[in-house]
Amino acid sequence: MSQDIEQYSDIIEQLKPVVGEPEFNQVLSQVASALPKPKRFLLKMELMRLAKPCKHAIDLRGHVDGECSPYEYEGITHHLDEVAVEVFERQIRSFGAYTLGVKETVTNTENNFRVMHQKQQQEDLKKKDAEASETEEPPVDLSEVFQANQVYFADYAQRSEERMNFSVAVEVFSEMEDALKAMTVDLSVRGLKIKLHKKHLFKTDERIMLFFRGLEKEYSLDKSEAIPYLITHIDRSRDEQRISLKRLFDKPTKTFDAFLERFIQGNKRRYKLNIDNTVDAILTKGYEQYYIPHFTSIPVYISQQNGQYVPRYALTNDTNQESIYFWADEQHHLRLGYLFPHQRIEALLKKPEGEQETYIYSFNHIKDGKSYYYSATLEELEANPKIKRAYLAYASRKASWRVYKLQLTDMNPEQCHQPLSLPDSVNDIVRRQNQPPAPRLMSRLKDLSHIALLTDITSDIGVKAYQKLKVERNMLVQLQTFAHPRNKPPENIGLYRFKYQNFRRETRFQLRTEVHITMGDLEFQGVTEDISPNGLRIELNNLYPASRHARLAITFPKLQAMTQKHVLKDIPYDVADISAERNVINLTAVTEEDAPSAKAFFEELIKNNRNKLKTDQIEEDIPGIGEAMRNIYAANLLNIPIFIKKEGVNFKPDAITTPKVENALIPLLNFKSHKGNMNLYPLYSAPGLQQDFIRNILRKLKTNSKPVMDELFIAFDPSQTEIQSAIQTQFADQFQSFNECRKFIAKALGAGRFYAIKIFIARTGRPDTELLRAEMNYVGAYASHRAKSLEEHLWSIAGVGDIVDVTDEVMLRHGFLKEHIIMNKMKAAPKEDEALPIS
Repeated sequence: MSQDIEQYSDIIEQLKPVVGEPEFNQVLSQVASALPKPKRFLLKMELMRLAKPCKHAIDLRGHVDGECSPYEYEGITHHLDEVAVEVFERQIRSFGAYTLGVKETVTNTENNFRVMHQKQQQEDLKKKDAEASETEEPPVDLSEVFQANQVYFADYAQRSEERMNFSVAVEVFSEMEDALKAMTVDLSVRGLKIKLHKKHLFKTDERIMLFFRGLEKEYSLDKSEAIPYLITHIDRSRDEQRISLKRLFDKPTKTFDAFLERFIQGNKRRYKLNIDNTVDAILTKGYEQYYIPHFTSIPVYISQQNGQYVPRYALTNDTNQESIYFWADEQHHLRLGYLFPHQRIEALLKKPEGEQETYIYSFNHIKDGKSYYYSATLEELEANPKIKRAYLAYASRKASWRVYKLQLTDMNPEQCHQPLSLPDSVNDIVRRQNQPPAPRLMSRLKDLSHIALLTDITSDIGVKAYQKLKVERNMLVQLQTFAHPRNKPPENIGLYRFKYQNFRRETRFQLRTEVHITMGDLEFQGVTEDISPNGLRIELNNLYPASRHARLAITFPKLQAMTQKHVLKDIPYDVADISAERNVINLTAVTEEDAPSAKAFFEELIKNNRNKLKTDQIEEDIPGIGEAMRNIYAANLLNIPIFIKKEGVNFKPDAITTPKVENALIPLLNFKSHKGNMNLYPLYSAPGLQQDFIRNILRKLKTNSKPVMDELFIAFDPSQTEIQSAIQTQFADQFQSFNECRKFIAKALGAGRFYAIKIFIARTGRPDTELLRAEMNYVGAYASHRAKSLEEHLWSIAGVGDIVDVTDEVMLRHGFLKEHIIMNKMKAAPKEDEALPIS
């Protein structure tokens, strides 16, 4: 690409998806409208060149800073590294085929040695020029670097009809003024938007009359017929205002209605439909589908029956299942309901809205092979001050010690239905997907009134803080106050999930059977968690001692006793994945010739026992209930999801979702943010290597890895003008001592406000475009370049995070009193020496 053309690389990237499309020239004129025609012609020629088919293999071995491996596409074997594969696939989606443009982009990635050398030369030259001119570049404004677009889950408007972008002169008669001139922005049969100068005064719910003067000139419309509208929304900018209007049908206008419907149907491809709401809906749903499978919290749905609050259902995913089944007793009965007695829910509801939360401290005790559970909320402990210290001291020394944040919000069963953003009239597929839920499903949901969100915030650093309390042996008998009696089991909580597309090649089946494992001279034992013809997941008795890709020999002693037909000894498997705790490994069967295999045995076992073996997913007893739970939770978020995109080799903030209820973190994230954005600077401002915490984590994580959690301390002084002075942060593990943590908190309180947050970071997979298919096809039909741009945006999302406010719990475990917590929320501050030990 020549230097003349290279300066327009951003425009070229926008136009790649529409090369060869019928609307290419039109889109080119729109996107490059500021350029003179000769430049536009050069851009067109360059794009046509880049779109030419290519048959040459790309071999990057020795040319990039990365390990290359074979990569086949349409019969051509390339040798690409991980970065190149990602760029290759992205460019293929843009061009729709392997073209010259794909090859050139792949051979010019940021980790290409040639590109790196050229950049270094350019930087050296700039440095010399800077030294020669003795001028310094202005410092980077860090308040601009970490801006993230603000989005809202479950907030996509459904249109009852198609709306067309169309500008035509209208005359407006209001209650206050006569004959104002305006222009339409878009229109439909039942509504439209107009723009006019902001000096004219209007108010919402005001009735106005419109004459379509621009249409009267071309069509046979009654010039004396005024069409009544109601103002629903006013958006004012510096010079103009845009007013959204809804048709009023209090007088018959059948002739005009029929004309307008014919006019829109006949011209919607010429003037383009307004699809902004559908584009927004697709993007929001894309964020939702990245977040729902990766949150670690447990949403529990509470029903209200006969004056009692009862936990009924929980929404599960692959990430929170471990926390859920932690509450399975020795007989595998789920005892999670112990945490949600009526009295706790009722106590939370008495708190002001936005403050309906608490912390639960729990542990279990095993005696004679039986599990005994204990739990207490912060308020329950404070009501028993003599027992509080003994409980925290003893419980925090148990391996089963857990600290949870419990949040409560109300909900509406009607939120289970989220129709498409498209009107029913588009096609039969859309009409079917817009159908309301079945009465049987709604009958299951009708008594649900609240969501109780349970988040495990236990950490090693937190445990050490609580263990500073001395165990008072004489008080241990008093802990029975917080014991859950075994003879009164809790309500059973039904588990449901909304399953996004399954990326596995085959179904896994739950089967626990003993295995013996050998790896060279090492021998260890384990139990299978699930099996398939081509893979296993094994829970080990000890920690896994080796790395991924190691080859193991697996023997199945109990399964071998069932068959003489198959040999199930020393079957080779490769390690595909290792859990963060290194006690669970995923294996894939070796497919090499002459290698012994258990595939035939497992195929036969599954075939003969299909009715007995459960798949490793929760089956729905009522179709759609998992989706209903997912929709309700998306509409009632309590924590703050963030989304990270990948640009080349860099990870950058992309979007953030905020709860609709009050959240204490909003003032912090709003600091130095643009309109419609929030500022994620606090997550990137820790000293040292931790400044790149998110990037470093995402580079290490795989798609199916558990989220990584860390705890961040934040000192916020909003009176400062520079963001670096206003926000000081440090991760919990960066402090050298307990007292150093306390000093940081006290100093933050003295200068402004203290926050502590848990950050959960996970690596995303590819988007489930099938769920977005109807809306994506609609956008593609009227603006294919926008559809491809949308898909490109969704594919760029590489990480998802969850931010949980744990300020109060951190202050309590560092010896600050309830009064200090209240003052912190009021932005008042105690003196450093007022902090006392946990009491």
